[in-house]
Amino acid sequence: MNVDKSWLDEDFDPQARYENLRDIEPEFWKKKKLEQLSKQEWELLCDGCGKCCLNKLEIRGKIKFTNTVCRFLDCRNCLCKIYEHRFEKVSDCRDITLEAVREQPRWLPQTCAYWLLDNGMELPSWHPLVSGKASSVHEAGMSLQNRETVSETGVKNYEDYLVDWPDL
Repeated sequence: MNVDKSWLDEDFDPQARYENLRDIEPEFWKKKKLEQLSKQEWELLCDGCGKCCLNKLEIRGKIKFTNTVCRFLDCRNCLCKIYEHRFEKVSDCRDITLEAVREQPRWLPQTCAYWLLDNGMELPSWHPLVSGKASSVHEAGMSLQNRETVSETGVKNYEDYLVDWPDL
């Protein structure tokens, strides 16, 4: 059987997002509220950690993270293999919108740049916009890279995969 995989974004270079920032206001995240960001600035805030792609459960009004990941997350580089098509292919994929950032209970990790900025905090030194390197999130151990994760494919009881990582 010949399967169409033309929608897979397997050749994406994470560093490419930070190579040409000439058209972007320097340190825009310090000068603008999230509501004021352009689409490009909004996308640049994503640090590429992959933690928003962890499956979560709401238990007694609190979000609990599991170490199960979306089947389309590449845990080597913590990027979605189908980013441009994710909403077509994954019915419950969540868009990181301003409403999602402010949603309660909080389902984004506490290290998420959108959440940090919206709550009056600074970007950490390992954030690629601060360091200039897409790999800094991995080097700091703040991504899913090198963590024990399980693909959601075939998982029946997500409760068996709950994790309590300090950066969630």
